[in-house]
Amino acid sequence: MEAQLEELKRQLEKQCQLTQKLQTEKPEPGQLQELQSEAVPGFRSQRNSVESVSEVRQSRAAVIAPEPLSEHLDIPRVKKTTSEAEQIKHAIQKNDFLSRLDDEQISMMVELLEALDRCPGDDVIVEGSEGDSMYIVAAGELKVTQAGHVLRTLSSGDVFGELAILYNCKRTASVRAATAVRLWSIQRQKYRTIMTNKSIRKREQLMGFLKTAQTLKALNDLQLSKIIDSMEEVKFQKSEVIVREGAEGNTFYIILDGEVLVTKKVNGQQKTIRRMGQGEHFGELALIREILRTATCTALGPVTCFCIDKEVFEETIPIENLELHDELKVLEPSPEPEDVQPGASLRLKDLVPVFYQEGRYQGDPVTLGVGGFGRVALVTTKHSGKYYAVKKVSKKHIVAKRQEGHVLFEKRILQIIQCDFIVKLHAAFKDSRYIYMVMEYCGGGEIWTKLKEVGRFDEPVAVFCTACVVEAFAYLHKKGIMYRDLKPENLLLDERGYIKLVNGQSTHTHTHTHTLTHTHTHITQTHYIFEVTSRTRETATSLPDFWSLGVLVYELLVGSPPFSSSEPQKIYSKILDGVVKFPPHMSEAARSLISKLCRPRPGQRLGNTKNGIKDVRHHRWFSTVNWHKLRMGQVEAPPPRVCVQGPCYINFDRFPHDKTQAEEEFSGWDKDF
Repeated sequence: MEAQLEELKRQLEKQCQLTQKLQTEKPEPGQLQELQSEAVPGFRSQRNSVESVSEVRQSRAAVIAPEPLSEHLDIPRVKKTTSEAEQIKHAIQKNDFLSRLDDEQISMMVELLEALDRCPGDDVIVEGSEGDSMYIVAAGELKVTQAGHVLRTLSSGDVFGELAILYNCKRTASVRAATAVRLWSIQRQKYRTIMTNKSIRKREQLMGFLKTAQTLKALNDLQLSKIIDSMEEVKFQKSEVIVREGAEGNTFYIILDGEVLVTKKVNGQQKTIRRMGQGEHFGELALIREILRTATCTALGPVTCFCIDKEVFEETIPIENLELHDELKVLEPSPEPEDVQPGASLRLKDLVPVFYQEGRYQGDPVTLGVGGFGRVALVTTKHSGKYYAVKKVSKKHIVAKRQEGHVLFEKRILQIIQCDFIVKLHAAFKDSRYIYMVMEYCGGGEIWTKLKEVGRFDEPVAVFCTACVVEAFAYLHKKGIMYRDLKPENLLLDERGYIKLVNGQSTHTHTHTHTLTHTHTHITQTHYIFEVTSRTRETATSLPDFWSLGVLVYELLVGSPPFSSSEPQKIYSKILDGVVKFPPHMSEAARSLISKLCRPRPGQRLGNTKNGIKDVRHHRWFSTVNWHKLRMGQVEAPPPRVCVQGPCYINFDRFPHDKTQAEEEFSGWDKDF
């Protein structure tokens, strides 16, 4: 409400200036055409007014006296037919100011509007008079005049005089009935009293809800008020999942309206824990701890919540002011111990290969990918039928390449990662020849394969894919982990069409300071690595991830990286030159994002700015992304045009079966694997 008042106050100043100009000068017809819509409140959108009127203020603002509001005002509701109510709602929704009202406020407006009938020639508004009412035309026509000049005609569904319900301002134009008219009207005192008192009651209600949260009980009213100021209202439809068991917890919710069902997986079955209603809240520990949800919360019908994300909360309240308690309620997730072996219920002997059902490799085990260190096979279990991707690597080869430490470190990193945008590690095994990493299976295939088939992605698809990567980076960087292996080959599509990172050559930024040149795999992806050529020490930070993010955006939109050549040395030269050539079809917003991410100077690179990865999220290329709903998995993924229906492996390239067996290795480096 305060923001709306400020905006309308600014508009009123402009209108007063225009009125003075019309009164002191006699405009030519052409000038009148330019001025007429600017001078009349409510007859033109605020957007157009801002564009047409100079932003430079030449005089002091007009004085607007505050008016007292009555706490108890008996306002009768006016019954309306369904068609009348729909007409009013439509008029409100198409008006720039009124469209900012929420559903409850609009319903209140519909109830409070009174009917007025006027005959032809009757004045509804007189220029220069004090205004205290807003009108919606139900039927008939009215003429708007200013200084004797006709400005426009109003008809059914038009709104006029809306500034008067906020300020005790003078009318800048006259409105007269041209025919018999029917109007809906509301006075300022009624509108402001109802809306203001409603806001106060809602705030007091939220304050009471927050005071019941154990984590927040040490906060004073001023601090709780700051939290309310930072919260946003979100709505969920029937059966929509609000939080999912096992997902990362980063949002605190208060239920304003509706019911939420809480379920938990017990022995493989979803068990109902409880129902929650208005005033109940969940996820408070998500504000202060690195946690996973231990229950799923689903909307039983339409649900409205107030919520605040962890990162917004941290900007609002210092962590030292919170009370850290250990008594976890049924909804509150607890941190997963890092030394717990993932997939404890899985056993290596229970995993069986999936076989090709047709084609040249019919009857052979399905291979999803082949790399320098091993193969990835598609397997299932004897009992559940769930699919997994098993990365199988020769222990002898690991020792020969002196990668024992890297493999152990990779497993350790994957154990602590629990993010919906990163492929999960379910279990790890070993025998005398191989180490096995049982990973989450993503049946949509590699983004690299899809990109190769279609040439380049449409911008909405590229925006969605990149947004998923940004969320994965935000999770990793917060844990002090640098991914440093971003490329289309390491992006997989899950069954919903969401993107997940896989494989990365991860490192902890605070414990491992070796440069990327120490990792052999990066020689093959010089398009994505700036730091190899610059020889900076920034490789122990997350900055290379932001550089590679810019390269990824370019390749998704174009089909090839921005720095390309058959000779690696020429790629290095192009990278150091820092010149990116953009194709004509690429949007200005995409060019801006890529240029800011691929800046040669690390200190100037987007993501390394004051607000970190938030500046990447807030770039206008991502303006269509609802980051909260994306994190919750509530955004519908763009349809992957090239995802084929068929056997579970249909979206992957096919590879021949390797029947050779690795040599045994008994050095013992893997005793803790």
